[in-house]
Amino acid sequence: MNETRILARFISDSRWSDIPQTIRHEAKRALLNGLGCAIGGCQDQTVDRALAALTPFSGPRNATLVGLREKRDILNAALVNGLSSNILDFDDTHMKSIIHPTVPIAAAAWAMAEHRAVSGAELLHAFVLGVEAACRVGNSVSPEHYAAGWHITATCGVFGAAAAAGKLLGLNERTMASAMGIAATQASGLTAMMGSMCKSYNMGHAASSGLTAALLAKGNFTSSDQALEAPRGFCHVLAHEPRLEELTARLGETWELAWNAYKPYPCGIVLHAVIDGCLELREKYALTSERVQRIDIRMHPLALELAGKAAPTTGLEGKLSVYHAAAIALIRGKAGVPEFSDKCVREAGVLALRGKVRATSDETLHEAAAIVRIELQDGRCIECDVPHATGSLERPMSDADLEAKFLQLAGDRYPAAQASEIVRLAWSLETLNDASTLIRATVPELETKENKNALR
Repeated sequence: MNETRILARFISDSRWSDIPQTIRHEAKRALLNGLGCAIGGCQDQTVDRALAALTPFSGPRNATLVGLREKRDILNAALVNGLSSNILDFDDTHMKSIIHPTVPIAAAAWAMAEHRAVSGAELLHAFVLGVEAACRVGNSVSPEHYAAGWHITATCGVFGAAAAAGKLLGLNERTMASAMGIAATQASGLTAMMGSMCKSYNMGHAASSGLTAALLAKGNFTSSDQALEAPRGFCHVLAHEPRLEELTARLGETWELAWNAYKPYPCGIVLHAVIDGCLELREKYALTSERVQRIDIRMHPLALELAGKAAPTTGLEGKLSVYHAAAIALIRGKAGVPEFSDKCVREAGVLALRGKVRATSDETLHEAAAIVRIELQDGRCIECDVPHATGSLERPMSDADLEAKFLQLAGDRYPAAQASEIVRLAWSLETLNDASTLIRATVPELETKENKNALR
């Protein structure tokens, strides 16, 4: 079978009327969450450094940087908005592949919507198809692809970004297949970058590269039309035993967005069950750090490999540290953006409690599950088994939860009326004649030094 062409044909031929109402709504949930993440992250020094380095080489400034009073060319806007969306580790997760789909796909689609006039329904449609492409590619190479050290959101997200941008450009089957091939040859991203600025750069690069792939394909730039399934194509090169059937099975019958989950905590999703467990024990037993003798945590081996940083020194490293996550949950009784800052990671009390945490691997547990056992100073032991974390498919965040999360991330960046208007536009996106209305609504009315530094 020619899986690349089949997937390309599905994307190019898909109609808005083919998309179930539940998936349309899930797309709006994902985009609202993505906008909040970008707004929350756009003030980070990672974004500042990227802009300082790249601005001298930017083209026409015709695309919005979400949450900022600046514009850049569409390729750099896709890159920066991808960076912003991921920097807080608050983005969504496709639970089958552990891809964070909205980051690269939305960043590319937002930029394209300001390059070419499209409706809100067209943007939603392209986003749904982008998620379908990225996550099906991810499903075909998981779990060995990620286990080998590939950053799956970046390596597979580039396909989603290309598909979404290509759909908005009106690519046909042939040119969409070319876009997939151009995306494939740009696919990159290493998990060794976790804990550094390059982790989020991986995501932004996927958005920009996918957008580039679609633009090149629109210009009849050629590529292999077997980029996914060829013996030396993406799937066989980046996974020893790919399941190519995942690329095309039941296309149009099942939708990958149905597997999307949202984060209540701004850190690696494999830490959410740990945080839930620590918070539950803290509340149930009125725990203070002084009462804790030892904290034992059991996690899936892959989860521990990803989040096993024992001595994080920065907030970025703390987002991937089970030791830090357990400590802040028990000390502060919450796990928000401030708890994963550079300042919090270095606090004496956090350091002391972090030293009492022991983490071991347990293959019987799901990647997103955890068991927390705490030995108290009086000799008693208390335990919490968390098979499904808050925000998971089994314990999902509601629409109201996502609105509250957005408004929290928006913080002091906007007057209440402007933040509420962004939320309204996101929920009514499919009725908008001009999709860029939503993106432009994120430009702050007034930027001050105080709110610029609010999240640092």
